[in-house]
Amino acid sequence: MIVDAHQHFWRLQDRLGEWPPAELAAIHRDFGPQDLAPHLEAAGVDATVLVQSLPSLADTHWMLSVADATPWVRGVVGWVDFKAADAPEQIAELARHPLLKGLRPMLQGMPDDDWIADPACDPAAEAMQRHGLVFDALVLPRQLPGLRRFAQRHPGLSLVIDHAAKPFIARSEIEPWRSDMAALAALPQVHCKLSGLLTEAGQQREAADLQPYTQALWDLFGPRRLLWGSDWPVLRLAADYADWWEVAHRLARRLKPAPHLDDLRALFGGNAIRLYRLESC
Repeated sequence: MIVDAHQHFWRLQDRLGEWPPAELAAIHRDFGPQDLAPHLEAAGVDATVLVQSLPSLADTHWMLSVADATPWVRGVVGWVDFKAADAPEQIAELARHPLLKGLRPMLQGMPDDDWIADPACDPAAEAMQRHGLVFDALVLPRQLPGLRRFAQRHPGLSLVIDHAAKPFIARSEIEPWRSDMAALAALPQVHCKLSGLLTEAGQQREAADLQPYTQALWDLFGPRRLLWGSDWPVLRLAADYADWWEVAHRLARRLKPAPHLDDLRALFGGNAIRLYRLESC
């Protein structure tokens, strides 16, 4: 079972004043299941995890409705205001839907690098843990120390770092990203998505350019805590679905020590099934 652990849908009518801007023509339109389905079929991908892209409860409910109508969307990562007084109650209500698998505050756009380390987020994190939800961390490298402090306070909360925290591949810069990721990888509940790398790579899009970063992730997280994802349609800013599918497999073949077949099955599906508790997989 092959799983794309990170993809998006959106409607521009819901995004007035929100990203993406019109100048990003490749992604400035509606995207729904009918747009992604041919790419999944061509790549042989069986299921996906649909991830939020708006800080909106209404968007989360819309994604759940899309998932209800789309058999291959096996899980949804939604949004809640973590610092709202009623965040635990909102989380409990959302968690009643069987396809709600995780939540993602949009940390990368916040000016405070330590926003998630604020104890005011603890009641929401504790509610997520009670309901078996996964915390998706949309962060930039500068936010990794704050994320580590948050994760240390909540060792029972499963956490996955989206897009490997967007390392500075275009600048061929690996530190302090690698050291900060190592500190997080030392916590056993922390996972990482092998996704979004091409959009961070600029002109450095060859497998050889990406290999130092994917090797670092392999060394740090190992074969059971890495999940492959497309980040489609944001991926369209850099490549198409088939391109990233092929690059990801070339990168996997370059890893040292070489992954076993079971490791590849875990990377491209099994780890997502286990982490998100995907049903019917």
